[in-house]
Order: sequence, then structure tokens, then C-alpha cells
Amino acid sequence: MRDREENLYISYVFEKVKNFVIRGMRMDESSHITQIKLWALGASTMLLLLWAGIVQLTTMGESLGLGAFKYRTFYSFPPERGYANKGYLMVSSNGGLNQMRSGICDMVVVARYMNVTFVVPELDRNSFWNDQSNKFQDIFDVDYFINSLRDEVVIIKDLPFRLKRKISRLGVHSMAPVSWSNISYYYNTVLPRIETYGLVHLAKTDARLANNGLPQEVQKLRCRVNYEALRFTTPIEELGKKIVRILREKGPFTVLHLRYEKDMLAFSGCTEGCSHHQAEELKHLRYNISWWKEKEIDEKEKRKVGLCPLTPEETALVLRAFDFTPDMQIYIAAGDIYGGETRLNALRNSFPNLVKKETLLPASDLKPFQSHSNQMAALDYFVSLASDIFVMTYQGHMAKLVEGHRRYLGYKMTINVDKKVVVKLIDEYRNGTMKWNEFCRAVKVAHANRIGSPTERLKIPGKPKLEDYFYTNPQECLPQIKSNPD
Repeated sequence: MRDREENLYISYVFEKVKNFVIRGMRMDESSHITQIKLWALGASTMLLLLWAGIVQLTTMGESLGLGAFKYRTFYSFPPERGYANKGYLMVSSNGGLNQMRSGICDMVVVARYMNVTFVVPELDRNSFWNDQSNKFQDIFDVDYFINSLRDEVVIIKDLPFRLKRKISRLGVHSMAPVSWSNISYYYNTVLPRIETYGLVHLAKTDARLANNGLPQEVQKLRCRVNYEALRFTTPIEELGKKIVRILREKGPFTVLHLRYEKDMLAFSGCTEGCSHHQAEELKHLRYNISWWKEKEIDEKEKRKVGLCPLTPEETALVLRAFDFTPDMQIYIAAGDIYGGETRLNALRNSFPNLVKKETLLPASDLKPFQSHSNQMAALDYFVSLASDIFVMTYQGHMAKLVEGHRRYLGYKMTINVDKKVVVKLIDEYRNGTMKWNEFCRAVKVAHANRIGSPTERLKIPGKPKLEDYFYTNPQECLPQIKSNPD
């Protein structure tokens, strides 16, 4: 009897997962309106209780599904907040676009609660990507950023002349703040230096503020900066809208964050599906980057524990297991896939409607952005927010921030692939110990609570790197959806 009930439950999960991924999509051919019902699923550890609720309705038309971005054509800015300025804070953001984005949000919050003036950040141009878009205003709308936050903190584009002259004579006091710090660290360590020198420069901004243990108002301001104040420049936004419009004209679409790129494979040491020559090329690249500390890597062990991005072939199997149909539009949000179009064959054979910004747009549209990896990443970020479904095959900075942003926009469906579980299932399927229908069922059940539904952020005191990132699940800023007590 118990086995029968368990099988019935699994069948129920099977059907619901199938529905929220694909079968919930129904196109009205006469009106060209697409409706998508997203079912939020949750499962407890012991009982695997399933609950569902409609959290998103996306319509097709002039809005292009972009209403949730909350961008306004006409807007009024809040009144300025008056406070006694205690000095100036300069920061140099480090990493790729989304690593810098989260760091900027944190530093704005730090400046606000130290009552100092914040200088528009410098962007990283010395990283692996060597992007010369080193100005904040190349990517973000700087005037909107400054004015939309003026009721919290004074933000300026450049230092006053007297401070520039002082720096030219005496230099600037620079430091790298301690990772995962709380606000008291900035009060007790950074602020006294600002009061002494008048200006402090923070050399790094990534992960310099704790995920947890901060006041509600601090967490909410982090959200406001990230989701309301940081908006892309008009050229990026307009081209992003054009991509979404092209996709919407053909129906629903999924964004696939396929992080099977040369830099990721080299630094992670993951070579699944690569030839011996390719594996050696990746290893050579890793050893040639002096600042990358991890050189010798056990690729098999790393893949086994879920720390490698899925290959295009593995991704195709997972999407098919979720009942994605061959006619689904899949937009790849990524740079150049390692191995080129040849490596995409398995994915394209299963999903012929596989597209990228480079295949949707004329070369002339992308030309202003092509030598600027951060601006290209911004386009992918924009499209990822607008998509009906977002699937991540590696939980890097972009995937983490997009997941959190989509939660903020109404718990939009976001499938966070459990790579540790999936690679084990894939290997069992490939070696013949698991049948296709068993593989599909196992994949779906494993992801019943990994679709961007409301959930508590995982907290691990003393181990911030292992706990859930704040920007992946900014629960303090999200509407709480209560499950049925019955």
C-alpha cells in the first residue's frame, strides 16, 4: 500500500513538473497572446510535500513581457537626504559584470550607513576578460543611479578638485576590506580612517558584506540599489528589448546560461567532453594566469561533487528529461562556447530553435558592444530577466544574481540544476543501469524545490562561502507566500 502511494505521489510530481516546464504554455493563435502558468513547488526533506501556486502571468504584446522591470518613462526622484558628511569613499570594483554589480550594491549601503559621500565606482579592467569598458556609465545609467538614491546617500561622479590635488601630493589611503564583514566592521575599522584621511579607497568590493545577521533596513537597501537603482544604459536596454521582441514574436522562450566557456573550463579544471589536446590547452591557460591559485585539479572528483558546468551534451539530456519540446526557443546566454558550433550539435539536434544574440541580430547592432564583454553580458542579463524560464548549468555570479532578481520580479521560474545529482544520474543512464523513463523521473523529483520558489536562505554560521548568497535569495525583500497549513 505504501509503495502504491509513493508511486502515485511520484506520478503527481512527474505531471506537475512536466506542466510547469512546458505543458503550462498554451498559445492562442487567434490573438497571438501567450499565457504561462508557473507553479511554485516545494518539498520538505522527510515527507516531500508538494505545494503549488500561480506566481506569474506573462502576456505577449507591446509590453514584450518587460513590465516587471519597473522602468518608467517619466519618473520623479526622491528628495535629498541631509546629513553631516564624514568624508569620501572610493571603490574599485573587481571581477566580471555581476561580481562587480553585487559589490557596488554593498558599497553603496556601506557608504550610506557610515554617512559618507560615495564616488561612482571604477570598474575592473585588469581581469581575465580585459574589458576596456572601465567606466560605470558605459554600462549603467549613472544619472539615474545617483538621483534615485539621493534620499539615502550622496553619490558624486568625481572627487572635488581640492581632494584630487591632495591625492596628487600625498597619495590615497587604500585598503581591501575583510570579506563577509558586518556593518560594525565598517563603523569600527573603515570609518575612523575616512575621518582621519578624509578619503579612503577600497581596492576590492566582492563579497565584502555578510549574507546574514544584518539589520532589515540594510538588507532592503541592498535590494533597492540592485533592483531599482542599477539600470543599464539606454543603448543596452533598447537592444535588449529588441532581442526580447524578436523572441516573443515566435512565442515563449527559455534562457539557458550555458557556462561551457574557455575561461570557466580552464579555471575550474573541468574537461568533460574535451579532447586530450583541448584539456592540455585549458591546463596551459590556467598555469599561465599567475593570480589563479589552484593549478592541479582532479577533474573527475570535481565533476562528481557537482562543481563543473554541464556540457552541451549533458544539458540536452537534462532539458529533455524536463520534457522541453524540440520546438521550444532556447536563447543561450553566454560567451563563446568552447569547441564552437561543433560542441553545440548535440544540443541543437534536440532543440533546433537554439539561438544567441549573434544569430538574432544583424552584426551592425552588436558592433558597438562586441569588444566589451561586460556590455555583452549586460544584454544577456536583460534577456534572462525577461524570459519565461531561466535554466542555469553552473551557479556562477551571473546565475546567482539572475536567480535572485527573478525571485524579486515575482518568483519567475528559474531552474537551478543540481549538478551533483544530475551527473550521477547521467552516468547511470549512459552506462545502461538506468532506463530513460527512470532517468526523467529522477531528474524531475530532484528539482521539485529548485525552481525559484519561496524558500529560506541557507545560513551556515562561520562558513559564508557555503551558505546561500544574499543576492540569490534576498528573502527580506520578497513577498512571503505561505503554504497551505492543511
